[in-house]
Amino acid sequence: MKSLISTFMLLSILSFAGITTAEPAASAVEIKTLATPSEPVVEAVAVVAEIAAPAAVPAPAANKGDTAWMIVATVLVILMVIPGLALFYGGMVRAKNMLSILMQVFVIFSLTAVLWAIYGYSVAFTEGGAFFGGFDKLFLKGITPDSLAATFSKGVYVPEYIYVAFQLTFSAITPALIIGAFAERVKFSAILLFTVIWFSFSYLPLAHMVWYWAGPDAYTDAAAAEKAGATAGFLFQKGALDFAGGTVVHINAGIAGLVGCLMIGKRIGFKKESLAPHSVTMTMIGASLLWVGWFGFNVGSNLEANGLAALVFVNTLLAAAAATLGWVFAEWLLRGKPSMLGGASGAVAGLVAITPACGWAGPMGAILLGLVAGVVCFWSVTSLKSKLGYDDSLDAFGVHGIGGILGALGTAVVASPALGGTGVWDYVSNSVADYNMTGQLISQSWGVIIAVVWSGVVSYVAYKFVDIVIGLRVTEEVEREGLDVSSHGETAYHL
Repeated sequence: MKSLISTFMLLSILSFAGITTAEPAASAVEIKTLATPSEPVVEAVAVVAEIAAPAAVPAPAANKGDTAWMIVATVLVILMVIPGLALFYGGMVRAKNMLSILMQVFVIFSLTAVLWAIYGYSVAFTEGGAFFGGFDKLFLKGITPDSLAATFSKGVYVPEYIYVAFQLTFSAITPALIIGAFAERVKFSAILLFTVIWFSFSYLPLAHMVWYWAGPDAYTDAAAAEKAGATAGFLFQKGALDFAGGTVVHINAGIAGLVGCLMIGKRIGFKKESLAPHSVTMTMIGASLLWVGWFGFNVGSNLEANGLAALVFVNTLLAAAAATLGWVFAEWLLRGKPSMLGGASGAVAGLVAITPACGWAGPMGAILLGLVAGVVCFWSVTSLKSKLGYDDSLDAFGVHGIGGILGALGTAVVASPALGGTGVWDYVSNSVADYNMTGQLISQSWGVIIAVVWSGVVSYVAYKFVDIVIGLRVTEEVEREGLDVSSHGETAYHL
């Protein structure tokens, strides 16, 4: 009996001890502070503390899928320039100047690439004033493989190095577009000096005005948005939309080309002898490479591989196709025959027009904008050029200037959600903002006017300076001989 009572008392004591060690977490912590606990209790307290501690916020990291896409997009834009633009322009000049065009495009690309790394990126894409950035990243100072660049989604990033490279290609193609306006008559040295000046004082400020902002993560509430907006570029603050370069690239280059061809003068034999393209075949190949490369240009400007990138891809494809049809049928109707040169030019006109709108238009809006661009740009390179009498050799102004203006203003229309557009995203409310087409048209007009005036003034001063220092135009003898042999000691063909 004594044995049974002892056993019962022992079980009661053990049960009481078990209940004590099964207290909630707060009690476990209290025991830890008031007594010397057994080893199992210490382990239990450690586990509870680990669970109760707030989870560490992961450090921002680049998205690997977006990074891979941006590398591909950058390569595609390089393809646009060399060899795309070089062949497109080269085929339109006479055979004796083919090599000079290839050389000019190739070296302009190389020159601006180096300038971009030295100071261009810093001036365009760091915080400074409303018109120019700062010098914090001269020589790409401070950028490492771990540096990140913001995209258009909060918390999503790409490596800053690939953003540098991607934007480099935009800065390189823009001055190369200009040479089409005065092809076959300008000194190679004059083109390079002009490029340095124009790149520094026209391209970089416009890129900063249109594209520099603090990034989406800065827009947490209305007060933060106001503060972040005050650091953005001038035209960004005005609300001007330019998804991939309608103002920064095309209007900017088109106006510079127009000023150049007016100041330099017409080619010898203009409207007196044949100045026809020597190889429409080359031009068609170049236009095709431009079309393919333009997917990098426009879709890459989204900075992310997502659904919006797919929309931009479709818009780019449809606008170019519609503009080709618009130009070809306008030419067929008015001139009796559709030409391959017209088809190639129409495709480029559509690509130019959709560039500022590609991230905000719907597919039907892209088709409409493309059709209008094809017809309007056909008119500009035929009727307008003929009436005004300027010699825009390869229609840099007629396609890029006029197409860019049309696209920039047209963005206000096709972006409207009522017409199938996406509208404009509000990063404070994280939703599409109420859309006002009239207000947006005013913002777009700001972008067009500033681009036209800024590029026009800088271009005029740059041409004047170059003409005084080394002279712009080659001699009549050199122009008649052709720039291939006289400037480069080579010929494009040995027949």
